[in-house]
Amino acid sequence: MSKNIVTRFAPSPTGLLHVGGARTALFAWLYAKSHEGKCLLRIEDTDTKRSKDEYTQAIISSFKWLGIDFDGEPVYQSKNKDMHLDAVQSLLEENKAYYCDCSSERLDEIRSAQQKAGEKPKYDGRCRDLNQELKDGMVVRFRNPKEGFVEFVDLVKGPIQISNEELDDLILIRANGTPTYNLSVVVDDDNMGITHVIRGDDHINNTPRQINIFRALGLEIPTYGHVPMILGEDSKRLSKRHGAVGVEEYKVLGVLPEAMRNYLAKLGWSHGDDEIFSMQDLILKFKEGKLNSSPAAFSMDKLKWFNKEYLTQLSDTEIISMLIEEGVLLNDDHSKKVFNLVKDRCSLLTDFKNETSYFFDEVDVYDETAVKKVVNTESLKILNNLRVKFLALETWTASNVQNLIQEVVDEFDVGFGKVGLPLRLALTGSTNSPSIDLTAELLGKEKVAARIEKAVNYFSLNQGTDQ
Repeated sequence: MSKNIVTRFAPSPTGLLHVGGARTALFAWLYAKSHEGKCLLRIEDTDTKRSKDEYTQAIISSFKWLGIDFDGEPVYQSKNKDMHLDAVQSLLEENKAYYCDCSSERLDEIRSAQQKAGEKPKYDGRCRDLNQELKDGMVVRFRNPKEGFVEFVDLVKGPIQISNEELDDLILIRANGTPTYNLSVVVDDDNMGITHVIRGDDHINNTPRQINIFRALGLEIPTYGHVPMILGEDSKRLSKRHGAVGVEEYKVLGVLPEAMRNYLAKLGWSHGDDEIFSMQDLILKFKEGKLNSSPAAFSMDKLKWFNKEYLTQLSDTEIISMLIEEGVLLNDDHSKKVFNLVKDRCSLLTDFKNETSYFFDEVDVYDETAVKKVVNTESLKILNNLRVKFLALETWTASNVQNLIQEVVDEFDVGFGKVGLPLRLALTGSTNSPSIDLTAELLGKEKVAARIEKAVNYFSLNQGTDQ
């Protein structure tokens, strides 16, 4: 069995690859690889109005970044239309499908009446036994069995049984001659030799319909596994309101692909209490682990934790090279000193830009909340006093800066925060920074003095001194 497993991931190129899709693709890929099988990529591009090549390329690019390398070239569903139509023709010839001329108005009336009666809306089978010939505007419907059950053992959810009475005669070919999703998927899965379908549980209602089509065509039915959707921390479906949902957005945020891959694997799969898995670990251990049947909650904080773990596995040289390539740092000793000062504060690559910007660029914006909280007449006096003392300091070291700050604390008889917070605000634009003495040392005496003077002038003009 292990040599023959073939899975697939089949996105529609109507948007970017989102977190849920990436997680499902990873599970399908890992399931195949853990059994020494293959995983294929099928682009379901039959929605000509919404499908765009730019989305196809973005999806492929996202998988390349994640390190998910599908076997063979992508299969484009739109190129298989003739094969889909041939399959329907064979069903028609074997009386397993039929032509239907019911109008949309009639179907709406049926649906409305069923809903009012508290029944599940479905086609009533009016045209099922009329043996009509093809005319313009007709659709082709599948002759779904009326009796019996569809039974299968889901890899995630276990045994599932659906009565055929719950299913209706779904449309296989639309009035415009295009195949529908459930028909195309069955034909493509068989043509690609798919043995196992790992997909989101939003497709679970399609599975019994597809199984019946497989049976009608005399094809081997794949094994199915339906993974639960990913939720936000508020237990609602993951969406833009929870932050970034597209994989490309996390790349821009500075998430390492190894961290993203590891975190996605943990969203619905477990292997004891283990947390950190390399790609090789995931391949070796995936079949030993458990696919969870309950929805997983996406947490940006948890993703940052994973990213931090993977950053610590990199050498300083490797991270610095990335940051130089991104234009965050320069290739000089000063940048390396800045990096060493801030690295423990950074969980994402973009954090380095935020944490280092004031070492390379002038501070033109101050945290207004912090300004209102810490700037007053006394703090302006303290800043002026510090500036004078700093300019008089002969040897500029963090230790000497710290000693001078302590002098001012004693002179004004205040807590350290009354001096340190205004100073941080003046030097960095916020009250959140590395140790202020080390920050000042790296900025240099002249820059520190100039920033204090600039900040005092700004605070005096824009905030007043009667706080």
